[in-house]
Amino acid sequence: MKGRRADDIADQLEALILDGTFAEGAHLDEVQLAARFEVSRTPVREALQRLAQSGLVEQLPRRGAFVRQPGPVELIEMFEAMAELEAVCARLAATRISDAALADLHDANARCRTAMETGDTDRYYRENERFHAIIYRQAGNGWLQQECQRLHRRLQPFRRMQLRLRGRLRQSMAEHEAVVAALDAGDGAAAADALRAHVAVQGEKFHRLIASLKSAAE
Repeated sequence: MKGRRADDIADQLEALILDGTFAEGAHLDEVQLAARFEVSRTPVREALQRLAQSGLVEQLPRRGAFVRQPGPVELIEMFEAMAELEAVCARLAATRISDAALADLHDANARCRTAMETGDTDRYYRENERFHAIIYRQAGNGWLQQECQRLHRRLQPFRRMQLRLRGRLRQSMAEHEAVVAALDAGDGAAAADALRAHVAVQGEKFHRLIASLKSAAE
């Protein structure tokens, strides 16, 4: 229960940061946040630690926690690296994925489709997390899996935000289908290309993400 409460607070704080309620550089005072959420300081502290892992919060010794938004160059560099790491996972998973894991991947994708059809971005995001985690594991490389998970956590708020852009759920679903088809066929090159294209935020997709961040900041 305590862990879930901290996760709930982290999700709410993430939304408040991304919608501009807490601006760049704002001090996130534990006492004030505990009062706001009507909890003790412990789950607030845990929530801030989670946001620090994703990079939305910077924790400074003896000063506290402050909102930190990455600039557009840093953000595109992280997505570029994430796209390449996930492409390697897909290429390796194409020949290493088990039948059971492939069935799990189809199930996660089916749940994504249901969420897309109902316009439930939060549910889509949860199932999308499961979808990617399966591919990380099935790459069969522990170091690569850890690096993907680390960077994935760093980009969580922005991956979640871009799903709210108009038409993005349907586009993401089509990209998922291409990834699954390539893994079904055991085609490593196609799987890598499909997952790279799915994760990368280039061109119009990136400009729309940056525009939404600017709008929140204003």
